Amino acid sequence: MSETIIDKLRQEIGTESIYKSSEPKPNRIFVCIDKVKQREAIRFLKEQGFTHLSAITGLDAEDGIELLYHLSNGGTELTLRITLPLNENIVPTISDIIPGAVLYEREVYDLLGVKFDGHPNLTRLILPDEAPEDFHPLRKNRRL
Repeated sequence: MSETIIDKLRQEIGTESIYKSSEPKPNRIFVCIDKVKQREAIRFLKEQGFTHLSAITGLDAEDGIELLYHLSNGGTELTLRITLPLNENIVPTISDIIPGAVLYEREVYDLLGVKFDGHPNLTRLILPDEAPEDFHPLRKNRRL
């Protein structure tokens, strides 16, 4: 299944938009894509049966903020990875495509400062309301 879904994704978003893909073990797929293709890829994967979003993980990496969208289709797990440059902390929401993303996006916003453009209620989820607006505890540089 992994080769088929990766090939279909290449056809959908373009080969040049997929930087890397791997299947370290059966039914476990990792795909790194261009951030501008994020919504298109999520929409396509949902149409292919990857309807369950188990999490959105955010990581503060050396070259920027990495967002990992963990999707599943039956027994197949697919992680879609995008990287945001450190000075670009805005990405479109996917909550209109997969409604379950609402809380995950709020969590990533709260802890890493990534803004999800178009999110219906991008407010703090974990930190207290009185925390400074530019404080995001999982950022290596705590302030934006």
